[in-house]
Amino acid sequence: MTTDANPSVPNPASRRELFKAAAVASGAAALGFPAVVRAQTPVRWRVQSAWDAGTAGYTAFQKYCASVKDLSEGKLQFQPFPAGAVVGTFEMFNAVKGGALDAMHVFTTYWAGTMPVAAFLSSYPLGLDRPDQWETWFYELGGLQIARKAYRAHNMFYVGPVQHDLNLIHSKIPIRSFEEFKGKKIRFPGGMIAEIFKHAGVSTSILPGAEVYQALERGIIDASDFVGPAVNYNLNFGEVAKYIIIGPPSTPCLHQPVDLMDVTVNMAKWTAIPKHLQEIVIAATRQHSWDQYAYIQKENIAAWEKFKAQGVQVIRLSDDDVQKFRRYAIPMWFTWAKKDPLAKEAFASQLAFMRTISVGYVPDSMLVDVDGKTKLTL
Repeated sequence: MTTDANPSVPNPASRRELFKAAAVASGAAALGFPAVVRAQTPVRWRVQSAWDAGTAGYTAFQKYCASVKDLSEGKLQFQPFPAGAVVGTFEMFNAVKGGALDAMHVFTTYWAGTMPVAAFLSSYPLGLDRPDQWETWFYELGGLQIARKAYRAHNMFYVGPVQHDLNLIHSKIPIRSFEEFKGKKIRFPGGMIAEIFKHAGVSTSILPGAEVYQALERGIIDASDFVGPAVNYNLNFGEVAKYIIIGPPSTPCLHQPVDLMDVTVNMAKWTAIPKHLQEIVIAATRQHSWDQYAYIQKENIAAWEKFKAQGVQVIRLSDDDVQKFRRYAIPMWFTWAKKDPLAKEAFASQLAFMRTISVGYVPDSMLVDVDGKTKLTL
């Protein structure tokens, strides 16, 4: 009777294959596993923020960059740069578009002059004024798709919006009413916001955050909008501007109550990474949005007390002042919406949202021109 060969002993053909495999493995080991090393070489992106170094915002941005590395197990690494480190803040759009930067973390409204729809990718005077409303618009009402379509035309991928804060106006002189804005020189981010304040007699200019202190100190401007109390305290605005101008408790910020940032990536860089890394960036950015928001709100609590210790006075405008600004703001919404098709699409969906019963910001009686006579339409 014959017996089966011992299964634990490979036959000659199997042994030859085993030896070949061992030889290949030993050769690879001698060369330091070049194929494996190539596969694991991390992708590194240079990412510049609009936040200045040393601010609460930049601290949050650094944590975000570190989180991308952690979540991707080192396969994708963001090298963080503060405002102005590689290119000027207002040069970031073209730098990412052309590939001088791989990605940017910046205030979306800065690009309204290039892309009118950008005026509707962040809050604008007396429109949607809560972070949750903007989250709803971007992720459930089509805003994200509109933003990505707009940036795609400029060779960029819009990852997502980033929440941070409302904006304050820091002033060297008291401004106690709509009428007292007349004749003042104030820094604003341009676009629709600047045009609305021009109706109040303001001479507007645009400056990056790092230049605001000196402009106030030298009297080049009388006042400046920028972000919220924590970052503005970090930028020492309280040393040169002893007044903070905000709206009434019902409308604490008239001009940009939810000043959204975003993360946007050069399209070639975006398409070069595999889908699972793209999904990590998208998820990390959405998490960062709320992490940054909560962190800055916490820092704001301490900042208000620090401003008080500096002798800074908070002046609240009245509900009547709000209505005076609203008279000019609503017609300007429609003017900007008609600047291009994407702007119109974005605004139309936001207006529909604002007119729902659950929001109720804009009844029919408000949809009229400055003189209150002609009904506004798209």
